[in-house]
Amino acid sequence: MLNEFDEWITQIPPTEQPQRFGNKSFRVWHEKLQQNGIVELQKVLPEKLHRAVPEIVQYLYEGFGNPTRIDYGTGHEMAFLMFLCCMFKIGAFTQDDKVAVVVKIFNRYLELVRRLQLTYRMEPAGSHGVWSLDDYQFVPFIWGSAQLIGIGHSRIEPRHFVEPDIIQAFSKQYMFLGCIEFISKVKIGPFAEHSNQLWNVSAVSSWVKVNSGLIKMYRAEVLAKFPVIQHVFFGSLLSIKPASIPPVKKQYRDQPLQPPPTQ
Repeated sequence: MLNEFDEWITQIPPTEQPQRFGNKSFRVWHEKLQQNGIVELQKVLPEKLHRAVPEIVQYLYEGFGNPTRIDYGTGHEMAFLMFLCCMFKIGAFTQDDKVAVVVKIFNRYLELVRRLQLTYRMEPAGSHGVWSLDDYQFVPFIWGSAQLIGIGHSRIEPRHFVEPDIIQAFSKQYMFLGCIEFISKVKIGPFAEHSNQLWNVSAVSSWVKVNSGLIKMYRAEVLAKFPVIQHVFFGSLLSIKPASIPPVKKQYRDQPLQPPPTQ
């Protein structure tokens, strides 16, 4: 399905226009998405799950940017994550698919939205400029840093991800470094100047701390921001009702998590 969406970009080239940002051909691409989204979803889902398509497809429409403003940001990225969550909830994906969903499907999604951003010169939605983590994405830094926890590679510690030779050697293997490679290609000037927040992250001592810090930052800067959340759709699969979290038994509350036994 994502490959099909990618092919539409080839079929709908950007138009010549005086504006630097926001090529109007993106609206044509997005209109094609809205016209064909239901059919494309039905192609990849078994017939018994088709009744969920009208709800799920709304997250798919939102996951690739806004056709009116011709912009893309963390709210659109979150919409695609909600689409993936729905796919788990209806049983299209199982718990055994979790890793593949990230390294295969989400990675393919990243390739697609990056091509959209570059082809149609999409504006960053809600970016804080040099003080933002990235103009468009956030979650791949969380999942990418989690991927690097415990790999035991002395050459890929947080302080190394700004080094060009490390980026070139490992960007295809690790999501975090793939993000850094993309930023380095589309931005000019010293990394510390155009990506100050990421430069600061490179000073953190471990990937565990990087990951936990990024999760806290995501909660504060994305999930807790009304300009982002106001656009979220809620329905039968993803309800607005607060999640019920079972209480932690007192005897386990302060105990550290134990690693699984080695084989």
